[in-house]
Amino acid sequence: MPTIKQLSNGFRFFFFSFDCNEPIHVHVSREKKICKFWLEPITLAKNNGFSSKELNTVYKLIRAHSRLIKKCWYEHCSQY
Repeated sequence: MPTIKQLSNGFRFFFFSFDCNEPIHVHVSREKKICKFWLEPITLAKNNGFSSKELNTVYKLIRAHSRLIKKCWYEHCSQY
């Protein structure tokens, strides 16, 4: 599970290698909470435990760093 180390803010942004056949997306976790956001367009795909306020924070981080996230996705998934 590659993690985007340049992006944190208390959250872990990462990919699953077996997800590379899906549309571009990122998983986000903190503590025992996890969610998944599609990136084109940026929309919530799944949520397990995050509050609306936390999801809004995650959304804003993804929007602000979408280029970095997409770059990391393509670098990682081009291997599979």
